[in-house]
Amino acid sequence: MTKLRLALLALLALPAGAVAAPAANWADRVTMTPAGGHVLGNPAASSKLVEYISYTCPHCAHFTGEASAPLKANYVRTGKVSVEIRNAVRDKYDLTVALLARCGDPKRFFGNHEALFANQESWMEKVVAYDRDAAKPADQKAALRDIGQKTGLYTFMAKRGYKPAQLDACINDANAMKQILAMTDEAWNKVQISGTPGFTLNGTLIRGSDWTHVQAALPDVSH
Repeated sequence: MTKLRLALLALLALPAGAVAAPAANWADRVTMTPAGGHVLGNPAASSKLVEYISYTCPHCAHFTGEASAPLKANYVRTGKVSVEIRNAVRDKYDLTVALLARCGDPKRFFGNHEALFANQESWMEKVVAYDRDAAKPADQKAALRDIGQKTGLYTFMAKRGYKPAQLDACINDANAMKQILAMTDEAWNKVQISGTPGFTLNGTLIRGSDWTHVQAALPDVSH
């Protein structure tokens, strides 16, 4: 039976006046948890993968580059698996990037997240050079803004459509800072991840930090 005939039969099976609804693509759905994590996919998915990340972690960049596409296409899209990103920051540079990644509408987060990791090597080179500079602001928020401005992070985010005033506001966001630090405390002291990236599936810590181990822990969603 041809695909065309199958499609016609499906339409004939609908009640008069009904229109076939397109299948939901959960990989386009982004929500935020009360704790401040960003969830990609069905918030009610039966399998909830949580990834604890550090933006200055090369292994996190590698995982994101390797796993993002297959996670979306093979798992999140089905509505049976969701992916939540939480922070496990290591230092002031990581904190700066974490605040910038959250800038703007939550729907923009995963694009920022993936782009920052994809370009990690270039901005990290500038971070290393900046770290050698002895002249740094004493005030915390001024110090984080200084990092953003002098390591090319503001320039990078400008290419993604952000204005300097928007980026300053994101650095100064006290609630975002509180959420990031709370997630960090959860990661290291409560969940007790051994490093970044770290993962839990439905609250259970996954042993291993690469795509092979994570994929092995995920359910079969092919049926």
